[in-house]
Amino acid sequence: NFSLHFASMNYLGELSALLTAVLWSGTSIAFSSAAEKIGSLQLNINRMIFASLFLITTILIMGYDFNLSNTQFVNLIISGVIGLVIGDSFLFKSYQMIGARISMLLMALSPVMSVILAFIFLNEIITPIGIVGILITIAGIALVVLERNTNSKYHVTTLGIVYGILGALGQAGGLIFAKFAFNEGHIAGFVATFIRVFSSVIIFLPIMLMLKKYKNPYKIFSNDKSAFGATLLGTILGPFLGITFSLIAVENTKVGIAATLMSTMPIIMLPMVKYIYKEKLSWRSITGAVIAVGGVALIFLR
Repeated sequence: NFSLHFASMNYLGELSALLTAVLWSGTSIAFSSAAEKIGSLQLNINRMIFASLFLITTILIMGYDFNLSNTQFVNLIISGVIGLVIGDSFLFKSYQMIGARISMLLMALSPVMSVILAFIFLNEIITPIGIVGILITIAGIALVVLERNTNSKYHVTTLGIVYGILGALGQAGGLIFAKFAFNEGHIAGFVATFIRVFSSVIIFLPIMLMLKKYKNPYKIFSNDKSAFGATLLGTILGPFLGITFSLIAVENTKVGIAATLMSTMPIIMLPMVKYIYKEKLSWRSITGAVIAVGGVALIFLR
């Protein structure tokens, strides 16, 4: 029992990253439903407001403190703005222009960008086996994502691809700044997430109000209860639990490895899609899943 506990603690970062991928898979299904009903911008702000309320409540109940240094605060705020405001805005824009399928493939570039950024800014070294694992994981993800949904409603445009790449870069950059904060000393995951999310609301909401892009959420949700339910569920799985576990992952393992394991989201979504939408899965999507899991295993054996 002790050895089991020790092993799980030893891989706390990796296990948290995989759990993050599971939570984000559920989030993407809930949020795609909510976005169809209320629009991506409205969804982006509402999910961050809800998440802030959940997080501060949890922090007060658990009695976590905000004893952070100024640089830790600054790094988490920058992390939130880059990842949640800028990165997610580009990702939602990419969804609208080239569709979720290609956008998700481009998001698979995030771990590669994370590794490069971590090499430049954090002096992190990834072993050759780690690099092979990352490449295999990305290849498996590409195999699945490229095939999913042959609906040609979207035309691949250069601008759409640029938005998708910027979305991936935003996610990678957000992780790096979070890692800067953690390298300075321990921060409770819920506290770190609250600072990222709440600071994003403080910056994002006034801009959207000034541009008259944000509508009264009470009016919208009282007209559509299912949109409220989908937004709430997505918020609990994503910005509340998902981001918290992603930060625990970043604190306890290398940024590139955490990002790669979180990128298994399109693979984890396959059984969800089969179960929820009753979609038939092809041999190619299953092969891709197996290949990606093989890559993940290689990363574990770094």
